[in-house]
Amino acid sequence: MSNIQESAQALEQAIRESEEFNNLKEAYEKVMNDEIAKKMFDDFRSTQIELQQKQMQGQEITEEEVEQARKVVETVQQHEAISHLMEEEQKVNEFINGISRTITKPLEELYAEHAE
Repeated sequence: MSNIQESAQALEQAIRESEEFNNLKEAYEKVMNDEIAKKMFDDFRSTQIELQQKQMQGQEITEEEVEQARKVVETVQQHEAISHLMEEEQKVNEFINGISRTITKPLEELYAEHAE
């Protein structure tokens, strides 16, 4: 196995052990252990996935679907546990995006050199 692959596996383990990931995991488990929150969250995820699939297939999203999605989002944001989960998920996404920027920096620099 290459040194880079070993580093990637070490990074995976570090992410699993990070405070950010563990906070997300706790928030997720709290939602999953609350029957009402779990149903609301599942409905939210289903709506989100359905709209993403329509977009990827080039299908138009109707005003009615947009309005329904907005209502679902408003509802889940009012639930404290789900709102907290969404905040923690955003933190992990920002954390991972920062790692991704670091990893792709050699490519960006390479292309930037040749663009000048």
